[in-house]
Parts: sequence; structure tokens; C-alpha cells
Amino acid sequence: MGASLLASRTGGLVHEMSVAMEIGRIAEVKLGDAAPQLVTVAVDVGDSAGVEFSSLEFCLEAVFATPPFAGAKPHIMRCAGDVLRVAYLEIDDGRTDD
Repeated sequence: MGASLLASRTGGLVHEMSVAMEIGRIAEVKLGDAAPQLVTVAVDVGDSAGVEFSSLEFCLEAVFATPPFAGAKPHIMRCAGDVLRVAYLEIDDGRTDD
């Protein structure tokens, strides 16, 4: 019948939080058990993707502030269309030969 009370109070933040949590899940799966330090998560977000850029960035910062991520930074790359995808993960594996 309409937006939930929480969504109306937060300006739709609920949708972006669910997207951010799914991006966190994708990152966690890609990192696997080796658990390298996640530095940056880049996300392509289209202008027509139905996502508020600043809200998604805020939610990603919240998700990546918690273990197992320990402070990874989101990097949102705006693009045309309705694209919404994880572009790349930057990790620090502790090796000095990079």
C-alpha cells in the first residue's frame, strides 16, 4: 500500500542497505577463507539503476566497517544505463611483491 514507515523516514535507505549487504556478501564469497585485507570495493551504478548514490555509499561504509572487512572503502563509479555490479575488489594480501 505504500512505503514502509522506516523507508519513508530514511528516504529509501532500506533498499540501499539491502543492496550494500548483498555487495558485502559477494565480497565475502570472493575473498574466501584466505581472508586477505579488503581495501576497496568498486561498484558500477547506472543513472537508471534505481539506487540513490549517496545512500548506497553510506550503507556500504556501514557494511564495510564491520568484520570481516575492517574498514574497506567503497568506490562508486557512476555510469549510464541501469547497471548495478561489483566492478572490482582491491585487496592487500600482505605480500611486498605487488
